[in-house]
This record gives sequence, C-alpha cells and structure tokens, in this order.
Amino acid sequence: MKNLDRPIFINLFKEACEKCFGSPLISPLSESDSKLLSNKIFECAGLVIGAKSIKNYSLFVYDGNSKESRQENPSIATLDTFARYVLDAPYTDEVQRKNNESHYPYWFQYRNRFSSTVSKPKTIQINWKRIAIISFITLIIMIGLYEIKTLTLKNKNEYFTDNFNSVSNDSLAKKGWIIKSVDSTWWNKRNEKPGHLTLYTLIGDNWALGRNPARIKNLLLRKVISNCFMVEIHLTNFIPKQNWQQAGLLLSEDSTFTGKMLRLSISYNDFFGGFVKPPEIIIQAISSSESGLQSKPEEIAHFSLFNIEQGKRNLVENNLAESALKVEKKGNHFRFLYSTSAMESFTFKEVVSGDFNIQPKYISIFSIQGWAANGGYIPVYFDSFKLASIDCNK
Repeated sequence: MKNLDRPIFINLFKEACEKCFGSPLISPLSESDSKLLSNKIFECAGLVIGAKSIKNYSLFVYDGNSKESRQENPSIATLDTFARYVLDAPYTDEVQRKNNESHYPYWFQYRNRFSSTVSKPKTIQINWKRIAIISFITLIIMIGLYEIKTLTLKNKNEYFTDNFNSVSNDSLAKKGWIIKSVDSTWWNKRNEKPGHLTLYTLIGDNWALGRNPARIKNLLLRKVISNCFMVEIHLTNFIPKQNWQQAGLLLSEDSTFTGKMLRLSISYNDFFGGFVKPPEIIIQAISSSESGLQSKPEEIAHFSLFNIEQGKRNLVENNLAESALKVEKKGNHFRFLYSTSAMESFTFKEVVSGDFNIQPKYISIFSIQGWAANGGYIPVYFDSFKLASIDCNK
C-alpha cells in the first residue's frame, strides 16, 4: 500500500468500525469484536477478511500510524472488501469479483473521495526557520493536549438518557443502541406500550448450558467509556410468574458473552431443593470473575423481595407497579441497588456491593427466562434508561 493511501485506509477502517458497532473507534478491537466485524463484512459483502487481520489493522489505526507501531500493508483486494462494506455494495463472492470486478472498483471509488489529498504535491520553497518555530509551538500544544488527555482518561464525561418515546430501529441506532440476536416475531412488538420499550422473556441466557450457546434474543446494548459511572433502568408492572423469568442490566467486557460479566435482575424463583416454600420475587446479582466460557457464574446476591403467599399475589403486584435497578461503579468497586413501589417516587436500597476485577465496555438491558422451556413469555415494559459518569474520588 502506497504511503499516500495509508491515511485513506485508516479513514476507511474507522468508517467500517462505526458502521458495525454504531460508535467511533476509541480503542483497538478485542478478539471478539474483531470476529464480529469479520462476520458482519461477510454477511453484507460476501467476502472474507480474517479476524486476526482486523485486530492487527485496529492496532495500526489506533496507534496513529506512528513510526514505532507495526506497519500494515493490506492488499488492494482487502481494501476493496472494506470499501464494499462501507459503500453498501451488492453481495458477491470471490469468484464473481474475480470474473466481473477484478479491477476493484469500490476501493478506487472510495479512494477518489480523497483525490485532492493524494495528488502529487507541488515543489515549494522550504522556510526552515518558520518550520522550526511552528514545530516548537506544535510540541508545546501536544504536551498540553497529552496532559489534558491523561486527566480525561481517568474518567471520561458521559451522560445519556432514553425514555423510549420512540423505539424505531432508526431512532434506537441514532441513540447508540445496538440490537443483538433479533427475533423478528417478538421484536416487532417492542412498541406495544406507548412510552416504553417492550421486550419479552424469551428462552436464552448470557451463559451457555450444555448444547445451548450463550445468547439473549433482542438484546439492547451500548458502549460505555467511563471508568466510574452509574446506570439505572425503570420498569412498569413487571411481575415475573415462573422460573426463571427476569429482566435487568448486564455489564460485559465484550459484546459476545466471552469475557467477564456482571448481571443484576428482578427474577422469579420457586426452586428450593425439594423444600416446600411459597414462590418468591427476588433481586439477583450474578458475576463471572473469569472468561464467560471458562467458569460457571457465581450468585453474589439472592435477595427475596416478596413471598407470593396464597391470596397475597395482588398485594405483590401492587408493590411491583414501579420498579428500578441501579449499578454504580468506581474503579473495581460496584454497588447493586433496587427499588420497588406502587408509585414513581421511591428510593433505592443497596442489595450488595463489592470489588470485582472487570472493566465493562458494554451495558445491556435484557429480558429472559433462562433455559427453562416453560413457554408463556411475558412482556417487560422498560420505561427509561440512564447512564452517567460519576466522580471517582467521592
């Protein structure tokens, strides 16, 4: 790849990442995200770019093409494949491209956007004194920006709310939501309750079980950049009725359930190891301290909200008319909180807190019933979502 083409490739790679993940590239891609981009390009363009190559490209692009960084030299075929994905080119395969488009038109179409920047520069008289002055000023500015960036990275400012007044695909995408494992039958019912996002307690889980791979249908996730933050969701009339119907928040290191995770949910439980007890509505917190594929989850909180005794279900439902879940993170310290009430004016209570070796890059809202094939899926009405940076020192 010619030196003049490298900034164009960097721009092309960033556009491909933003199209895939819904947000700008802010760090080198993980292995799982590299696999996701590779799969997405294959699904849309019909051509293959290996996940390992994509990861190496992300390291090269993020490092700013410095002299110390590893230099990458993607082939024209690879550049054309990236361009086909970014420009929404028709689906093809390697045989068809070789027969019909061996001149790689989409790369050159994309490259021509930058023709003014890649034209041969004119010969000019070099004023070395002026260059020295400008270089010195630039150095001072760069040192200042580096100090600012170092301070900023300690905790990036972040604030986002969604009241789900609009849940169209375009609206959700513009607000930074990424929809995973779409089940069209149930996803098309997401607007069932005005002013809410409606999901259903479908079969699935973020941990695999036997032959069942880790998967949550109609999962909504978004990237988080802050080191210290709070996130909360509010639900309306969510009353789970059977094992293990639940809804809540999922914090994960990647978007494919292969890294470390923390989960907080409102759930139903009537399993007591053979003992006869009334069913209960619980607040459950679960963690995975190691890779999601290498360890079983650990239940760190099992707090009984209500026992559904005979004749008391209406009372339980009344107290679950408005419910909310909240997670606070400061460094490696996490707090898990909940609130339930018959009215909107309620306070949060802490159910558990502790230190966990996880740095979430994604936050998701979900509804599932685990791997229990009970049928009878029920709706979960998400009223609002809030994510905000908090002071790491307080």
